[in-house]
Amino acid sequence: MSLIATTLPTLEALPDDAASADVDVLVVGVGMRDGAPDVAAPALPNEVCSALTAAAVAVGHTGAAGTVARMPSPAAIGAASVVLVGLGDVAGPGTDEAPAAAEVLRRAAGSALRSLDSVQRVGIAFPVTDLASVEAVAVGALLGAYRHTAHRTPRSTTTTERTIAVAGGDDARPALDRAATLARAVAATRDLVNAPPSHLYPASFADAMIVQAGERADRSVDVDIIDDDELRQRGFGGLIGVGSGSVRGPRLVRVSYAPAGASRHLALVGKGITFDSGGISIKPAANMEKMKSDMAGAAAAAQALFAIAELALPVRVTAWLALAENMPSGSALRPSDVVSIYGGKTVEVINTDAEGRLVLADALVAAQEEKPDLLLDLATLTGAQVTALGYRTSGVMGVPSARDAVVRAADAMGEPMWAMPIPEEVLAAYESGTADLKNVGKPAAGMLGAAAFLREFVEEGVSWAHLDIAGPAYNSDSAYGYTPLGGTGVPVRTLVEVARVLADDSEVTA
Repeated sequence: MSLIATTLPTLEALPDDAASADVDVLVVGVGMRDGAPDVAAPALPNEVCSALTAAAVAVGHTGAAGTVARMPSPAAIGAASVVLVGLGDVAGPGTDEAPAAAEVLRRAAGSALRSLDSVQRVGIAFPVTDLASVEAVAVGALLGAYRHTAHRTPRSTTTTERTIAVAGGDDARPALDRAATLARAVAATRDLVNAPPSHLYPASFADAMIVQAGERADRSVDVDIIDDDELRQRGFGGLIGVGSGSVRGPRLVRVSYAPAGASRHLALVGKGITFDSGGISIKPAANMEKMKSDMAGAAAAAQALFAIAELALPVRVTAWLALAENMPSGSALRPSDVVSIYGGKTVEVINTDAEGRLVLADALVAAQEEKPDLLLDLATLTGAQVTALGYRTSGVMGVPSARDAVVRAADAMGEPMWAMPIPEEVLAAYESGTADLKNVGKPAAGMLGAAAFLREFVEEGVSWAHLDIAGPAYNSDSAYGYTPLGGTGVPVRTLVEVARVLADDSEVTA
């Protein structure tokens, strides 16, 4: 069974006359103007918008962002039913109109599609103003339509391809194509994060990368795999140590995209713990099943690279996937063991559940041998990230210019991130009397301390940032907007935007 199996709907352009569109359901945005609902759909005649506004009032739809109501269509609309989805405030200062923000459009489209599982043809007549807003609607709709059903018994033996038609005019095709590429990458990341550890482990993860690269052979994408024997021979002590408790050995996978003429190089290092039991320092049983998601950083790094290749961005990208399964056994890493990270620096293991930083350290050192212009690592690294920033906002630390470039890209793509410091004093807690470092410090400021630990494996002058995505990578609360339960696909879209900016030769230096 393929680890990446989700098929997203096909995107089309909605006709200029949305009322006559060949769709089963038409999705229309409802804004709030002076506290009252107001339908904003330039693709619909004014009288139809007025009728829909009256219907919204009748059913108590306020236009608040994300609210959804489905009703029979007025006679002027060919679709059998209409979904009214809230966009929030639509009136700008004074009498000027403010277009809906891209993230508002993404979430509204996603909320609508989450409510339309059984509908084959959906039209979305939102108030889009440019290709960027068309792309936002399309991305939100596709991600809202995502369902992970790979391990469920099919209800029927026949499937019908779904279609989403998005308002935007005849020139919308490039925006729709880009949206489809981004959404496929996010969906593939979600598929990997949602995959059970019985199916996803270091070797099968690596094999999946070979398959995906083969599908993009014409895009200058290659995969190199370092297996456990070679890792041991070459001194990758973090990966070997963390993976020593499992019968399924670790892997270091290097995925590369090298287009001709690229002058800038982005390196992505992803934590790929395919299941994290905590090792000898075993985790509590409650909620341990969520630890299948501890490879979200590696999944996002790989899928972002594949999206960058499909978009043909003129920037070289290398993704380093540090893959291991952290299990307890007679051969497992023990508290007080010392491991030698690739490059020679030694770490005393105090807690085997602080394993992600060990495999990342190996991969960070390897990635720097290629002298990238920008080095980013991404990991579901610390519970302290959730304590500090919650389940929807990632923490970003590192060299200020690199850190801030990531945050700007995240803002543009609607993936909340917050710049955090690495105070000099937190590293003192990682001093060891036995080795160069120990792998845990004090409980306070744990996210910042983990970043300080990783910084010890980054050479002076390297433009580097660390993304802690522990909470945002996996949603175990309730679905919202275009975000389902389970894997979210964070931060694929941010990484693609970082690559786009880097390809434009913008300044991202140490």
